[in-house]
Amino acid sequence: MPSKEMGTVAYLVEPGRIEFREYPVPDPEPGEVVTTVERANVCGSELHIWRGNHPEVKEGSLGHEALCRIDALGDGVETDYAGEPVEEGDLIAPVYYLTCRKCSACLNGQFHLCENVYEYWSRSPEEPPHFHGTFGTHYVIHQDQYFFKIPDGLDPGIAAGANCALSQVMFGLDETGVEYGDSVVVQGGGGLGLNAIAYANEQGAETILIEGVDGRIERGREFGVDHVVDFREYDTVDARAERVHDLTDGVGADVGVEVAGVPEAFAEGISLLRDGGRYLEMGNVTPGAMADFDPGLLTRKSVDITAVVRYDPWYLHRALVFLDEQTDAYPYEDLIDAEFDLMDVNDALQQSDSREITRATLLPR
Repeated sequence: MPSKEMGTVAYLVEPGRIEFREYPVPDPEPGEVVTTVERANVCGSELHIWRGNHPEVKEGSLGHEALCRIDALGDGVETDYAGEPVEEGDLIAPVYYLTCRKCSACLNGQFHLCENVYEYWSRSPEEPPHFHGTFGTHYVIHQDQYFFKIPDGLDPGIAAGANCALSQVMFGLDETGVEYGDSVVVQGGGGLGLNAIAYANEQGAETILIEGVDGRIERGREFGVDHVVDFREYDTVDARAERVHDLTDGVGADVGVEVAGVPEAFAEGISLLRDGGRYLEMGNVTPGAMADFDPGLLTRKSVDITAVVRYDPWYLHRALVFLDEQTDAYPYEDLIDAEFDLMDVNDALQQSDSREITRATLLPR
């Protein structure tokens, strides 16, 4: 009897320490999909976990933003979650968390807040079926995990970024209600910020980027941002707020988007908005990181704050459609600016953390 194929997983033993473990690639259980990982991107969430800043995940399998190829379908799996037929060899993108559809959040229609999202994601690889994270050669999609087929003709390197970064900002901006003619100020020009610029552009908004890293400013301009506020030039909160007001006929932006991941950015954001503006908080995900804040200013300006974590799972399908339709409009092919072998995951994390690169991708094979 031939021996089972072996696969490799990057396992975060503790913050800052990664080990590689090998396990036999399993056969799928009913409702599961066993895949080969084609590429897995380094997202800000991996950096939070790797540093030890995630509030719940301190160890386990790493990786969640990925493109996978179907190796085997479990009994009962004939289509993706958009009803598209699937078969072995198809390229798919999995939603990185499961949705139980039975907890109180799911029963309220808030699938992105499912109480069981961490029941599968980032488990220890010692637990079968071992391949719980996408930083590995294989990945097993759980019975309660959405996944979607990649549109024919969409560049796989572009498609991998739909899961998490683009899906997240599409969901957040929709929740905030960005409309044609709005002015949108984006704090931070990383992957989330660039996707926010692109999606806001397509909604007919005028976009403003606040950033201070040359490469990110250049990339923001490539993604069609209308204005840049360089915080090296405008080096105080008051100076940046005044500049944003100057760019918006003296009233302030209609919408603010915090994707810098810096607590002080949230405190600053309120000053960038017009009275009655809307503010989307997505970047600060680590509880306990504090900033001074003026609640009276928030009240006097009557700003509406929307905070979101994750996204409703069908947004991944919307993100893939968006990428398929907008491939020629934005340089998504350049958004991944560094490729690493899976075994060089530490280098990928370190260079991403130091902002030497905008977004890294791991190539397991």
